Amino acid sequence: MSAYETDLDKNPANYQPLTPLTFLARSAAVYPDQAAIIHGRQRTTYAQFYARCRQLASSLAKAGIRKGETVSVLLANTPAMLECHYGVPMTGAVLNTLNTRLDAPTIAFSLGHAEAKVLIVDKEFSKLARDALALMEGQHPIVIDYVDPEFPVDGERVGAIDYEQFVASGDASFAWLWPADEWEAISLNYTSGTTGNPKGVVYHHRGAYLLAQGNVLTASMPKHPVYLWTLPMFHCNGWCFPWSLSVVGGTHVTLRWVRPKLIWEALSEHKVTHLCGAPIVMSTILNAPAEDKRVLSQKVEFFTAAAPPPEAVLAAMSEQGFNVTHLYGLTETYGPAVVNDWKDDWNLLDGPKRAQKKARQGVRYHALEDLTVMDPETMQRVPADGETMGEVMFRGNIVMKGYLKNPKASAEAFRGGWFHSGDLGVLHPDGYIQLKDRSKDIIISGGENISSIEVEDVLYKHPAIQAAAVVARPDEKWGETPCAFVELRPGKQATTEEIIAWCREGLAHFKAPKYVVFTELPKTSTGKIQKFKLRDMAKDV
Repeated sequence: MSAYETDLDKNPANYQPLTPLTFLARSAAVYPDQAAIIHGRQRTTYAQFYARCRQLASSLAKAGIRKGETVSVLLANTPAMLECHYGVPMTGAVLNTLNTRLDAPTIAFSLGHAEAKVLIVDKEFSKLARDALALMEGQHPIVIDYVDPEFPVDGERVGAIDYEQFVASGDASFAWLWPADEWEAISLNYTSGTTGNPKGVVYHHRGAYLLAQGNVLTASMPKHPVYLWTLPMFHCNGWCFPWSLSVVGGTHVTLRWVRPKLIWEALSEHKVTHLCGAPIVMSTILNAPAEDKRVLSQKVEFFTAAAPPPEAVLAAMSEQGFNVTHLYGLTETYGPAVVNDWKDDWNLLDGPKRAQKKARQGVRYHALEDLTVMDPETMQRVPADGETMGEVMFRGNIVMKGYLKNPKASAEAFRGGWFHSGDLGVLHPDGYIQLKDRSKDIIISGGENISSIEVEDVLYKHPAIQAAAVVARPDEKWGETPCAFVELRPGKQATTEEIIAWCREGLAHFKAPKYVVFTELPKTSTGKIQKFKLRDMAKDV
């Protein structure tokens, strides 16, 4: 045994399990009077934020919540949601943020599957909660009602406990529970469940700690940044930003509703420096009425994690005062874990070449240990030629623990010692990855593979198209053919023939869509296009 392995054991003085809960404790001690949360007219300092989180933890503990149990929440982007990100794990319990846009049967399944002991419900979602609880079998969770004091909403109380009274009954000096092991679960996030029931993705304290710091590095956050909550906190725990802001003593500006006037007011009034969101948020910002827009005195960093924004959108965002960074990740990787790390000399490229660089998903976060593209059968890395397609795979500390109560799905996801994303892509010579499609979205026409993303890239360049999605349509002769669903810009017009001709100019003819449907694209609550709905629609085209 080496001398470095003798009499140099771990002990409480030199080893403590990592947890993002320590970030809040530090900011409360170092910046007690710094604004932690701005919500309407309400202001909360870091000292107050920390005290309220400890009160929430204390009250949950008094209510019988124990280590390893689940506390579910149906909340908007409010101070209560931020408090739950700290107060729930301070008891050793696991936070389950539920997607408020889902239907009652899905919410009921999630509550039952998670064995939720407590459900905290925003009054706005009381009907959804009531309907979901009515569908549940077995023991129901304790229900706590949250009423937003700044933004009154319709709805009836579901439970008999008021959130503010519940928190007030707790001890602000509560000795919160540090995890005994950083591998312990901190949160539970359910996937969208487009096929069958959703899967419960489990995060651990270590991963949340590392990605929270990784966000600070990736976003180049200075001390005391101001972050606007346009991204739903129920989505991958807000990409771990509820914990990131405490690293640097930043200010959360909570936004209950993502509306153009409210966004522009917050950007201007609070001097927002950072925000995240799907492309729909960019559209909301850019398409706001002229009277709602403001001239910003600061540059705003905008992070988006869906399809690469078209060059025209990036240019328009830049003119309005935003610098857009493209991210990529999955629920299973705590949200974005890949960044299109932009290099200054790429700004000197001409438009088409610069757009090619922008279209790439990028390289791994500092907090991710490895990222590559592999042949899923042989588990060998594909050549870094930008052409050979394989499956994008992740490995590292910001990959989930696994799927709750689903060992088969976990084993399949982790086959060969890598997390299989299900996304198909290529590896470029400089190490940047680029998605080509989801494995289920590849269109096989006459034996030839067609990337729906490649076709969509061409469609997005059409001046009349605001949004587009391409899926397979069953075809007796070819097996499948591409079908394009197109959303036009306000006031613009285009014909099917014009769109198909446009695609044929930029693609091999067999890749061009055979059918074009003009419609509003169905989207998830986080702005992602729901291709499974489009595939059903395509069958009837």
